[in-house]
Amino acid sequence: MPVSDPLPAPATGRFIAAMHHFPLRIYFEDTDLSGLVYHANYLRYMERARSDMLRIAGIDLRAGHEGGEGVYAVTELSIRYRRPARLDDDLMVVSRVAAVGAATCSIHQTVMRGEEVLTQGDVSVAYLTPGGRPQRQPKAWTDIFSRLLRGEDIHP
Repeated sequence: MPVSDPLPAPATGRFIAAMHHFPLRIYFEDTDLSGLVYHANYLRYMERARSDMLRIAGIDLRAGHEGGEGVYAVTELSIRYRRPARLDDDLMVVSRVAAVGAATCSIHQTVMRGEEVLTQGDVSVAYLTPGGRPQRQPKAWTDIFSRLLRGEDIHP
């Protein structure tokens, strides 16, 4: 590839039938001495997938933060490990909105290798003021979450 050719864009996910699919590959740094993915890294993968899901859906977290409007904070998390991932595995994190409230949103996430479920997690977040108090999410954002919850496809 000549130096003048543009570089490929970073990996991004996409919505399929109101569920967000985020691809990732396992690198050496993701594994522990046993050659398996270190357990805490699954939380990182899920966080990346959620951030990508919100960005693609039109929820601008950066603007909300920089504008002093608010930020999301994880309030509850449960995770179940079923099978390990290994070096060079190609994985997919599938995320779907499970519940939405005035100040909260819950997302169910599944980390898969092909059709095999490796890890499942449920994450609840609350929308907070810059001072850390719960507040209503922007209406446009709850509308997006509600559409996804009803199974409507999102096309940016």
